[in-house]
Amino acid sequence: MAQFTAADLEQLKEKGISREAVEAQLERFRTGFPYLKIASPSAPGAGIIEVDEALAEACREEWDEYLADGGDVLKFVPASGAASRMFKALFAFVNGEEDVPAPGSPVAQLVEKIGDFAFYAQLQEAVKKLYGTSVEGLIEAGRYKDLVGAIILPQGLNYGQLPKALLTFHKYDDGTVRTALEEQLAEGAQTAASKDGLVRLHFTVSANHRKLFEAKLAEAVPAMEKRFGVKYDISLSEQKPSTDTIAVTPDNELFRDENGRLVFRPGGHGALIENLNDIDAEVVFIKNIDNVVADKHRASTIEYKKLLGGVLLMLQGSIESLLPRLEEPTDTEAVEEAVAFVETMLNYHSSELAPEVPAAQRAAALKRIFNRPLRVCGMVRNEGEPGGGPYNAYSTDGKAVAPQILESTQIDLSKPENAEMMKKAGYFNPVDIVCYLKRTDGGKFNLPDYVDHATGFISEKSAGGRELRALELPGLWNGAMSDWNTAFVEVPASTFNPVKTVNDLLRPAHQ
Repeated sequence: MAQFTAADLEQLKEKGISREAVEAQLERFRTGFPYLKIASPSAPGAGIIEVDEALAEACREEWDEYLADGGDVLKFVPASGAASRMFKALFAFVNGEEDVPAPGSPVAQLVEKIGDFAFYAQLQEAVKKLYGTSVEGLIEAGRYKDLVGAIILPQGLNYGQLPKALLTFHKYDDGTVRTALEEQLAEGAQTAASKDGLVRLHFTVSANHRKLFEAKLAEAVPAMEKRFGVKYDISLSEQKPSTDTIAVTPDNELFRDENGRLVFRPGGHGALIENLNDIDAEVVFIKNIDNVVADKHRASTIEYKKLLGGVLLMLQGSIESLLPRLEEPTDTEAVEEAVAFVETMLNYHSSELAPEVPAAQRAAALKRIFNRPLRVCGMVRNEGEPGGGPYNAYSTDGKAVAPQILESTQIDLSKPENAEMMKKAGYFNPVDIVCYLKRTDGGKFNLPDYVDHATGFISEKSAGGRELRALELPGLWNGAMSDWNTAFVEVPASTFNPVKTVNDLLRPAHQ
């Protein structure tokens, strides 16, 4: 057991973290996280719901009716991450020894297509201010490092330190430009506006960027409201200090800074389950900040957002109609219908639902299963894009198999059967999720109750030139939603347009 000083305990109190929680984290560093046992990759008929055109149309109508009837909807966008990884190649070039980008390199491509970026006009202003010349003047003079530095460094556009949300992504024919944040506002207006035109959005932000977000929203919201004929209700939150995790030395001892204080690190996006839990809405869409497109490319996104919402409402409707019937112990027909629904629509298979189990016990198990948050997740066919994948995985006690979104770090690839399953996995997770967060009695689920705490991971980091080990909480759409009811639906690749590197902004969906 770790030795905590009085100052340590006061520090824990300030952050809202219990001693017991830190002790549990220290034990996790010592034992590591277990791999998940997987039964199969998700596929049509085995975890992926196939939606034909007739059903798709019915789902979209269901969604439109829900909004028209005053549906309670919010769009939740994790937006706290800095964009530094987008510019990794640019930082390497600016800090490297070469003065000319290698032919065919990401930096060479950026220089060649510099005029095609939506931030080009802003870059021109920055270059003129810094160097008294133009972008083209720097290129002609071979001053490539000055040009690239004007994009990423603080004296220029400072894109290397800003959050992705505030980067200029798209340029329009009328000369206006939009950030990723503004495109999320546009998508919300076209998919989640209530019958009176109210669009609710929530962005998670980092504390040091909050004022920048507030300033951008103050500038952008009036124009976007006028453009789409809606009113926005926008809220912001920060990752809670109580979700930070303790850092340890390579020997799993408490890591302390130069002043002897404990060092904590952000718990990863899994910490945002607390922020999501604070949201008061029936239906919540979750989507990454950078997966947005310009107006003329958004038709497919709108179509499939409505489809996912409609599937969610249909599944929730079935749950709400079946649950009351399970209160009657002699209604074996209801039990059979509920089991069929759980196994075919939620792809949840449990020994508790086996035919030989008495009906009363099956009914009790079904009520537990139904009384959980529900999510419907869009899945894209695997075309080589990075990202987690959908699998059918065993529960911790081995009694059930259910759909899960897993990262490769959660799968034991030393086992040939697992490596083979991963090789055959036909889908990946684009983070296109819609959730139903209210109980059938109208109360809210307490989302932290449904987290599988054995699904985080440990990473190697450093601070002040010293190595440390960091612990990330179960991912928001991985272990943090492990015990939710889950359905996967295939969506087309046209709905997945992330910006992982700056040159992704040159793809057609962003032009």
